[in-house]
Amino acid sequence: MINRFFRTTLFLMFVFLMIGQGVKAKDLSNQGVDEKNGPTIVVYGGSLTDAQKQETEKLLRVDEETDIKEITVTGEDIKKYINGDPNSRMFSSAKIKRLEAGKGIQVIQNTPENITEVTNEMYANALITAGVEDAQIIVASPVKVTGHSALTGIFKAYEVSGEKLNTERLQVANEELDLATKLAEEAGINKDEVSRLLSEIKKEIIEKNPVTKEEVEKIVEDQLKKYNMELSEEHKQMLVDLFDKIRQLDIDYDQIKNQLDNLVKDIQQKLKDAGIDEGFFQKLWNGIKSFFIQIGQFFKGLFD
Repeated sequence: MINRFFRTTLFLMFVFLMIGQGVKAKDLSNQGVDEKNGPTIVVYGGSLTDAQKQETEKLLRVDEETDIKEITVTGEDIKKYINGDPNSRMFSSAKIKRLEAGKGIQVIQNTPENITEVTNEMYANALITAGVEDAQIIVASPVKVTGHSALTGIFKAYEVSGEKLNTERLQVANEELDLATKLAEEAGINKDEVSRLLSEIKKEIIEKNPVTKEEVEKIVEDQLKKYNMELSEEHKQMLVDLFDKIRQLDIDYDQIKNQLDNLVKDIQQKLKDAGIDEGFFQKLWNGIKSFFIQIGQFFKGLFD
């Protein structure tokens, strides 16, 4: 009698559990279509194998979306959007969800261990330059990659959704991403410090609207001094050349001010959480880096 009671109780618990799971699944599938912001767009790297694509679907949590549009980005897209090499291999993939106005750019890497060079803030900075606004962007790759190709996929996703982005801004945004990773790698600067530097220079350039390249150079020099950064003349010139191009894009400062301000705040908090001090020890470290950069330039000059 007692055994029958327990068996009945267990059976009823099982039934209720299955009903609950069914209701939960039903609720999830009935979230509805976002008629205002459009479907979530998933961009797959064109070099992915079938098995890697299936893994990427899981990494991007595609099954969580009720309304999606899937596209593939290839080397031809790199040529089209940023005038890059059409033979490039594409593994980085992304899920793009449009947000309400004012929400800004939110970038999340679901596989940071496989994106070896580009940080969330580097992506966000370049996307702001490109004219992308108010979106949550999740990036993932099943294999180790630098992360640069994801930017092209995001550009393509916006065109597919019906939004026309300025080609010149896309190319400059890609150059910005390339320079950000180059400074982190070659100049030995913390990636978040690179992102903060680029954000602050961009704010000054767009807000003050310099007329000449010399004025751009002055802004770059002032920001380097502000953050006690020592760069080689070559890297300084790269910054000046990049921001002179950004100056000529005629970007509306009011349009991107909030996004840049929020990005800088996020970077500042990240640097603070990491315990990176801008005081004496940071100046000392920057001085040491500058010393070795100058030695490198000296020996390079001997062999040029």
